Amino acid sequence: MHEFLTAGIIGISLGAQYALLALGFTLIFGILGVINFAHGGFYALGGYVAYAAVSQAGLPFPLAVLVAVVATAALGALYERFLIERLVDDHLATMMLTLGLYLVISTSLLAVFGPQSPEFSFPVKGTLRAGTLYLPLENLVVLAVCAAAIGGLWLLIYRTDFGRALRALADDRRVAMTQGMRPGLLFPLAFGLATGLAGLTGALVTPILALSPSAGDPVLVTSFLTVILGGLGSIAGAVVAALIVGFVEAYASVYLGGSTGALILFVTVLVILLARPTGLFGREIRGA
Repeated sequence: MHEFLTAGIIGISLGAQYALLALGFTLIFGILGVINFAHGGFYALGGYVAYAAVSQAGLPFPLAVLVAVVATAALGALYERFLIERLVDDHLATMMLTLGLYLVISTSLLAVFGPQSPEFSFPVKGTLRAGTLYLPLENLVVLAVCAAAIGGLWLLIYRTDFGRALRALADDRRVAMTQGMRPGLLFPLAFGLATGLAGLTGALVTPILALSPSAGDPVLVTSFLTVILGGLGSIAGAVVAALIVGFVEAYASVYLGGSTGALILFVTVLVILLARPTGLFGREIRGA
């Protein structure tokens, strides 16, 4: 029984990590109509920025995470403002631009840091014992930070003028513009917010898993899978789907093994999409 409960808590932790990634991915699609193939690159970049801040600048880990968030958010906002903004209505062109950015990021990380994984460890170690349960402290810390970030994002989107402006642009850009909304200002901020979430996840998770220039590859696949399952553009769908993916991955890995767990995950997603082709909370895709 304790093994089942431990796997469930790990599933919640994984789900929170995937939710942060998927929220950034779906935020960009829902507001700009852009599928960001560079999302995994920002995840890896966040990990390397945090690593450099700790190992080279000597910053404490929490401050290094903050530096990673700011760096990835700034890069994302600048990239949207000067490149993606010019072609935001051309979906094929934006896909190629984001894919190109991912290749640039991963190649640059490889050139600067090399192919080997650096020694980058999470500052909190040990386990928390609760009865017969043994819970890794680093997973609990990551879960708490991810939950706080998800809650903060919800407040930002649904309880501030900035969030209302973003949702107005997502619903009908032309009408929102007639009401004074400025896509040229809001789109880069939204893109930077999303890439900052990816950088935050990378800075938190790569010390626990592994940091490498290609660390963003599986992240991109998982993010895309989660967003499709939840429904493109749906924030609530991204969170619920991330938790489903986290639980399936955790329980399948514990009871069936890693490779079988991946198969179970894809079969689960396939069955859900057969029942609901638009995803759990999806709606008919609008024109951007």
